[in-house]
This record gives sequence, C-alpha cells and structure tokens, in this order.
Amino acid sequence: MTSINKPKLWHCYTSRSLRALWALEEMGIEYDLEVLPFPPRMFQREFLDVNPLGTVPYFVDGDTHMTESSAIGLYLVERYQRYDVGLKADHAEYGDYLNWLFHSDATLTFPQTLVLRYSQLEPAERRQPQVVEDYYKWFLARLKRLNSHLMDREFLCDKRFTVADIAIVYALYLGEGLGLSQFYEPQVQDYLRRMTARPAFQKVEPIGKENALFSPTPYPFENIPDLFA
Repeated sequence: MTSINKPKLWHCYTSRSLRALWALEEMGIEYDLEVLPFPPRMFQREFLDVNPLGTVPYFVDGDTHMTESSAIGLYLVERYQRYDVGLKADHAEYGDYLNWLFHSDATLTFPQTLVLRYSQLEPAERRQPQVVEDYYKWFLARLKRLNSHLMDREFLCDKRFTVADIAIVYALYLGEGLGLSQFYEPQVQDYLRRMTARPAFQKVEPIGKENALFSPTPYPFENIPDLFA
C-alpha cells in the first residue's frame, strides 16, 4: 500500500531511474517503489496516465513531480538537507559538483541512449550501425575529462561520496552493459568497481531484474586504438 507521506519512484531495471533509487537508498529515505517493464510506454500503457512522457524515472514527493534522474539526486540533498552526500552552495567545489551532475546525462548518457536505441531497441530493419559507431565513439571521447579528473581522486568532489558520483557512475554502468567498459581507462574502471561495490548499490541494482523484459547487452564494438590520439 502506498503511503502519502513517502516519496514514490517508478523504476525500470538498468534504466536511469537507478540513479534516483540508489540516492534514496544511500540516504536512508523511506520510499515507495513501483517497478515497471522497460520501456513502460510500450509494455505498461497505463503508466502514461501517471507520466505522459512514458519515461522513468518518475518521482513524486508531495506536490513535487520529477522526471530527470540527475535532478532527483540534487533535489533529495536539498529537500532533506542531506549534505553528507552533497555540497552546499558556498563550498569551493560546488560548481564542479553541479557540473558533474549535469555532465552525467547531457554529455555522457545522451550518446549511450542512441547506441542503445539503434543497436537493440529498434526493430532489426530500422537499426543503424553507423549511428551506433558514431555515438559510441562520441561517448568514449566525452570521457576525457573524467579520465583526467580521476587520475588522483577516489571520488569526484570533496574527497567523499556524493550524488555526483551516483550520476556519473550510472553512465559508466550503462556503458558496461553495452560492452563499452573494455575501452575505459584503468582509473575509470577502478572507480566504477569501487562505487558499484557500495552496499546501497548492491542492494538496489538487481531490483526488477527477475521480471525485466529487456536489459542492455554488449554490442560487438571494434577496437578503436586511435580514439584518444
């Protein structure tokens, strides 16, 4: 039974809603969860009555309704005053923290969604190998800033775990599911392993797997040794 006092999240296995679910679990916030098949606009049409976009995450907290995965983490920090996993505006690294939060989706997850769509989600006759090739290279090239940033850091900001790590790690996790992690720099691979070993991630990552109608599978990418030349 859904409580009117708890925030509620609609979630699909391996989707961007994992960012919000992981953040809720790290913060120990009680929440209601509804797990949907992916994509819900196709397999659970009544979800369109809840979210006309038909996308996940969909998050409700009182009168607040949200659809953007990285924004939900930031909202939870501010709304629940959980600066143990976030930074205040007067922190010296606050700008960097915000940049990683928005970089995670606008720069990193965006090209992955095109790789996923045109390699796996579209019917066979509509798949586009050229789009897949162009955008997996785009994604890997956009990791340059992260590659450099993690050379001497365990976390992205303030030498501790924040929701910025959640946002970026999800993009790396999705890339791993697509078969792209073979191209990650060693420091990025180590970062991904450390972050996904956290108990909260381990607890929430499998949610919905047993009933999932779809999850990303590795694509046969070819080696691209000159990518960072």
